[in-house]
Amino acid sequence: MGYPSDNNTVLSKNLSVLKKRIQGHQGMIIGSMIVVLIIMMALFAPFLAPHDPYQQDLLSRLIPPIWDSRGSSEHILGTDHLGRDYLSRLIYGARISLLIGIGAALISGLIGTFMGVMAGYFGGRVDMVVTFLITVRLSMPVVLVALAVVAIVGGSLQVVICVLGLLLWDRFAVVMRSSTQQIRSMDYVAAARAVGCSVSRVLMTEVMPNVINNLIVITTIEIAHAIILEAALSFLGLGVQPPLPSWGLMVSEGKDMMLFESWLITIPGVALFLLVLAINLMGDGIRDITAPENRN
Repeated sequence: MGYPSDNNTVLSKNLSVLKKRIQGHQGMIIGSMIVVLIIMMALFAPFLAPHDPYQQDLLSRLIPPIWDSRGSSEHILGTDHLGRDYLSRLIYGARISLLIGIGAALISGLIGTFMGVMAGYFGGRVDMVVTFLITVRLSMPVVLVALAVVAIVGGSLQVVICVLGLLLWDRFAVVMRSSTQQIRSMDYVAAARAVGCSVSRVLMTEVMPNVINNLIVITTIEIAHAIILEAALSFLGLGVQPPLPSWGLMVSEGKDMMLFESWLITIPGVALFLLVLAINLMGDGIRDITAPENRN
């Protein structure tokens, strides 16, 4: 009769410990706040942007930010070389960066997790084939391959997401393979096999819940990695194409005026830095507070 009460007590205690870990992890709190802020900015871009990010006004081109003596309150972060409001483009650019980061991580995560779990669980020839594919992938320079593919196929938002998703699965596969190999030898996996559980059931109920912690960390790393690679491709003119307001493209468009109007590359550059740093801080925090060994 007392079991429900005992379960509630254990759950309450676990939630209390988790809350205490979160409150004690300053990096995760700061990173999560920045990520949530950028996500909210991207979601509510139409309401937050003071101007149309695509509207050109050549009579108002290269107006500096408001803190400059030549700045204008109408354009808080100034305008670019075509007279487009920089704050509006920065806000809408958050959508592009998050979409590419999450989309590429989702594609690469599905591919890499499937391959890594299969290799770690079955071993033998499956492991040999997956290991060979990982070696082949690691021998290919990501940036050069992405540049070549995008140059041939053509740069667009969909192409960039697909190319990065198909190139960034190796870290997922390596980590998931190693984690699954450790879990495979545990007693509870052997017990599940002994009672006749199917392979799919063992993988979904015994293996995946115990490797999800590593998967979360790798996902955050690859989201940040994809955002940086998209910025690099856009900077080189082979990523997101104008007039889409990509942060990497904004840096590329402002590089010619770097010595005279340095804010053109500083503002989107700082935005990229903060987003990538926040994602990494949040990922490290999630790893630390959910780790069974209770890292501090």
